Amino acid sequence: MARLLAIDYGKKRTGIAVTDELQIIANGLATVATVELERFILSYVEREPVERIIVGLPKQMNNRPSENMGRIEPFVNRLRKLLPAIPVEYYDERFTSVLAQRAILESGIGKMARRDKALVDEVSAVIILQSYMESRRMRTE
Repeated sequence: MARLLAIDYGKKRTGIAVTDELQIIANGLATVATVELERFILSYVEREPVERIIVGLPKQMNNRPSENMGRIEPFVNRLRKLLPAIPVEYYDERFTSVLAQRAILESGIGKMARRDKALVDEVSAVIILQSYMESRRMRTE
C-alpha cells in the first residue's frame, strides 16, 4: 500500500500530514511555506509512494467556500497536472484549526509552543487526514 497525504493549505504556511504505508495512523509530516509547497510535495512523492492526496476544503458555516478557495483551487489544478497518476480530492476542513488548538492544549505542550502557528497547521492536516480515513472506513462498513 502507499501513503495518503493531507494538506491544510494556508496563505503563508501549509501543514502536511501522511499515513503510514498501511494507512492506519496519520502523522504530522511538516509545515512548509506555501510558496515552497509544490516543490516539497513533488520531492516527497519521488521518495515515498503516495496513493492519494487529500486537500482541506475550506467552507464557511453557511456551506459556501471561504476566500482561501481562490488560492487552493489553482494549486489543486496544478497538482493534478504535475501528478496525474495520484488522485487529489477535497475534504471538509471546518473546525480543524479549533480542534488542533484544543488537541495541542490538551497534550500539555508549553505556552510558547502552543503559540506556534506552524504546529497548529500541521496538527490541522493530521485532523483532516484522520477524519478522511474514518469517513472512508465508515463508507466501507
